[in-house]
Amino acid sequence: MNLRAASKPRQFIMFHKPKGVIVTLSDESSRKTVYDILPRFVLEDKWRPVGRLDRDSRGLLLFTQEGELINRLTQPGQYSKIYEVWIRGRISEEQLRQTLKGVKTAIGILKLKRVEVLGCAGPKTRLLVTLLEGKNRHIRRIFGSLQDPQFHTPLKVLDLKRIQIGTIKLDIPSSRWRFLTHKEEKALIQGTAY
Repeated sequence: MNLRAASKPRQFIMFHKPKGVIVTLSDESSRKTVYDILPRFVLEDKWRPVGRLDRDSRGLLLFTQEGELINRLTQPGQYSKIYEVWIRGRISEEQLRQTLKGVKTAIGILKLKRVEVLGCAGPKTRLLVTLLEGKNRHIRRIFGSLQDPQFHTPLKVLDLKRIQIGTIKLDIPSSRWRFLTHKEEKALIQGTAY
């Protein structure tokens, strides 16, 4: 066992954010925040989230105490983020191609880095989506701007779960947390989007 590595403080916490919880220090409306679920030391020792997940989204969220690492990991184009997404409706091959080229939304043209259909269940479609940058409600805005080719209703994101950031894959149950290993931290810090 490497004693130097064992004594080195951890730089990241992995958290599996559940749906319905907001990513903020405190909320004026008294809604439940991630800090209500995480151990007290996370708030007291000033661990801050790396990026965001909106209230209706769930999945992988990283925390660190180092502002420089937050800036590096949230810089557009540096690290890929992968999501499992369920949408209401079916999406055509042409629409899939359009999401890669750019879709006109209320906040401008947004696009995905990659998108893959994993399967369908009734009127729902399951997708694997990769982003290199994430604007506010990026994935929801893209699909909400497209229409189901058969029913001509807007596609709607029903469930959005982030499963990977860079080299780090979500591997814990909802509402649980753990420190990243030194090996995971090194791979994440040295890694890039691909």
